[in-house]
Amino acid sequence: MPMPSTPPLDASEVVADPSLDRRRRRSFTGEFKRRILAQAESCVGHGELAALLRREGLYSSHLSQWRAQVAAGEVMALTPKVAGRKPKTDAKDRRIVELERANAKLAYRLDISERLVALQKKAQELMAAIAAQESTS
Repeated sequence: MPMPSTPPLDASEVVADPSLDRRRRRSFTGEFKRRILAQAESCVGHGELAALLRREGLYSSHLSQWRAQVAAGEVMALTPKVAGRKPKTDAKDRRIVELERANAKLAYRLDISERLVALQKKAQELMAAIAAQESTS
């Protein structure tokens, strides 16, 4: 069955601009967050906080999240996070990480080996002391 053809567009028909369709995640500056938190702390009357949130276009979860970040003492608590994927590391960076991991592994094995040698020396000294004690008895 053939699909119905779409009628041609009239000059009077309104078409949405596709570049405006994409929504963007809001990001707030640290200064804005600090200002809003200060204003929220000064709200004491009934409905003042709700009016502030409506005026600024915010949700109460924004305030609670920002307050939790400040209470946790995060260094960059009130700065916006960069959206998107983390940049990929190039071959040099991956090789550096691989070599550092191998170096740490070898340093661990060296530490164990040195401790074993020290233990063997102590055991040999102990055996020599026991043999000397038996020979004098």
